[in-house]
Amino acid sequence: MVMLALVGVSLAQVSAMAMSPEALAKAKGCFACHAIDHKVVGPAWKDVAAKYHHNLKYVPLLVKMIRNGNSGIWGPVPMPPQHNVTKAQAEELAKFILSLK
Repeated sequence: MVMLALVGVSLAQVSAMAMSPEALAKAKGCFACHAIDHKVVGPAWKDVAAKYHHNLKYVPLLVKMIRNGNSGIWGPVPMPPQHNVTKAQAEELAKFILSLK
């Protein structure tokens, strides 16, 4: 029985990891406030990528902003902490965002 539970957890993790970055963003509710190419409540992700020069060295900074929230960078509306996003998911989203041209 324990073995079946572990297999179920492993399959769920593999399934989540196989999700495209856009599907992950949709599942985590990111598109409620963001869009790829235009401002919604928060900035367009292409604008974020441009601000950070599409440079992967900014992944840790973006991960921190996603997970802990931030304010004042893109205007007066703060981004609340995204507690439903794991560090690995935040890294995947940050890399995706920085890849946008």
